[in-house]
Amino acid sequence: MADLVKQILAKPIQLADQVIKIADEAINNKQECSELKSKTEKLAGLLRQAARASNDLYERPTRRIIDDTEQVLEKALSLTLKCRNNGFVKRVFTLIPAAAFRKMSSQLENSIGDVSWLLRVSAPNNSLDEYLGLPPIAANEPILCLIWEQIAILYTGSLDDRSDAAASLVSLARDNDRYGKLIIEEGGVVPLLKLVKEGKAEGQENAANAIGLLGRDPESVEHMIHAGVCSVFVKVLKEGPMKVQAVVAWAVSELVKHYPKCQDLFAQHNIVRLLVGHLAFETVEEHSKYAITSNKPTSIHAVVLASGNNSGNNANGVHLNNVNKLRHDDEDKSRVQHPSGPDNQQQAFKMHNVVASTMAMKDGVKPSNASENVVIKKQNVHHTSSLSLSAHSLHKGRELEDPATKAYMKSMAAKALGHLAKNNSIICRSITESRALLCFAVLLEKGAEEVRYNSAMALMEITGVAEQDSDLRRAAFKPNSPACKAVIEQLLQIIEKADSRLLFPCIKAIGNLARTFRATESRMIQPLVRLLEEREADITKEAVVALTKFACSENYLHLDHSKAIISAGGAKHLIQLVYFGEQVVQLPALMLLSYIALHVPDSEDLAQAEVLTVLEWAMKQHQFMSNDSLETLLRDSKGKLELYQSRGSRGFH
Repeated sequence: MADLVKQILAKPIQLADQVIKIADEAINNKQECSELKSKTEKLAGLLRQAARASNDLYERPTRRIIDDTEQVLEKALSLTLKCRNNGFVKRVFTLIPAAAFRKMSSQLENSIGDVSWLLRVSAPNNSLDEYLGLPPIAANEPILCLIWEQIAILYTGSLDDRSDAAASLVSLARDNDRYGKLIIEEGGVVPLLKLVKEGKAEGQENAANAIGLLGRDPESVEHMIHAGVCSVFVKVLKEGPMKVQAVVAWAVSELVKHYPKCQDLFAQHNIVRLLVGHLAFETVEEHSKYAITSNKPTSIHAVVLASGNNSGNNANGVHLNNVNKLRHDDEDKSRVQHPSGPDNQQQAFKMHNVVASTMAMKDGVKPSNASENVVIKKQNVHHTSSLSLSAHSLHKGRELEDPATKAYMKSMAAKALGHLAKNNSIICRSITESRALLCFAVLLEKGAEEVRYNSAMALMEITGVAEQDSDLRRAAFKPNSPACKAVIEQLLQIIEKADSRLLFPCIKAIGNLARTFRATESRMIQPLVRLLEEREADITKEAVVALTKFACSENYLHLDHSKAIISAGGAKHLIQLVYFGEQVVQLPALMLLSYIALHVPDSEDLAQAEVLTVLEWAMKQHQFMSNDSLETLLRDSKGKLELYQSRGSRGFH
């Protein structure tokens, strides 16, 4: 950097010396040339001072200011050359307006001001207490110079001043996308990352905030990745204060959201593993490759899970109390049996059943019934090779953090995991194998509002990938999995209450898991059907889409699920939505109604509801028939209904 700055400064210094020499030799306009010489000497002194301080100069404004100064000196040299003794004839015919000298004098003054500002702003340990003002070059773009000033302080200021400068950049980046671009272009990322890594807690927090705000597009995020953001974030997530770790987790979510291609790179730096560790702290205890520990007594929801491979887990399933024994299913061994039927509905599934059973099984204690206390003997924690985390480094002093900070940490960890998991089977597998599903289930039940919401969003993304990836679905949502059962229970409870912002992601998550449920497991149908009546359009639409995943032909148990939807009164709601629903709901409602009619054409309920008449009406509507897949489905469904329903059993509107 120092050598580069010296090269940049070499030419303007030479030009200044030439201007001074030529001005001394002037024959015409001696007084004006003397003034130019005086100002050029001052400028030359500042340029030489800048060359001596080249190690400290901030490159970006240096280039702009020195380029402008060089152009000014070239004009000054051209002007002074006209004043030399070049013969009587040239002196007579070379007339220089006085305005030209005034303009040149003003430009030299501006260059002096610019270089003086550059020296001040680049001075080591420059304090924010001394207002530097804006240089003349800032007349056209004052924000740029303000950004230069803050970034220069990030390079050379004290830790406190650097923290304040980072906070200023946060304000600029939050206000305007263009300002964020300028901060990146002017070299702000590297000193911000250095502050995240080495600053005091407040400075780290401000700098991490700035990084998250700057990552608004793929190019910006890629720039940060090349600058080393992954390794810096890993260091903080391992060793930093919890408040800083929470902001870093938020920044990870922002970078991944705006540039999904960096998911795998973050995963390669073990950030997924670290985030799960923070999510599990004081949520569950897990004897696994994450080695999560807590000094506090665990709640009834704390779970000790042994580290074991997938095959071991599949071979030794944990059976819960009050859950019907799973029957063998040749079609899809990944289907999960959830509490259903009259007996189980009267004995609601409780999280402590999962905890007690899991802890007992892991310690070789046969679990008794749900009302009895289970005595648990804790296992010793074994930190295994490179896959284990040091509990001392990750959780040292974390028990003393205030509850709000702990909640924010979990919320941001869940949010980051959700963005990392989106459309990424490998990361989803890593998350689910870490038993993070149990963490999400516990947090859905016990967490603060924002923690619950981000946990629900993460589950929505994970189940969305599992819906498309059968291997992940079988591994993560396999039979006898206590964590999966706990997740399903919490999702259903939220859907049944139907009164929070968690409703949307929970509906989607249940729909994504539609292919994992057995034929006898129908208790998720009723609350979804209830959402078809007098709800917001987006909620109604998602409920319809979720039910469609149960009833569509791709679901092996579509017949059973279609009958369950009819029994729950779904047909009459769907007819109302097809006729009178908002446009965004009409098409999916018609599709679901068509699937039900296709699979259960002999239903008396469908005949009484005059579904065939609805389908005939729909086939005359352009907005429905313009959809090729729906048109085919409508024709097939109508044909099936006509086979089983006589014309005398249906009326016409």
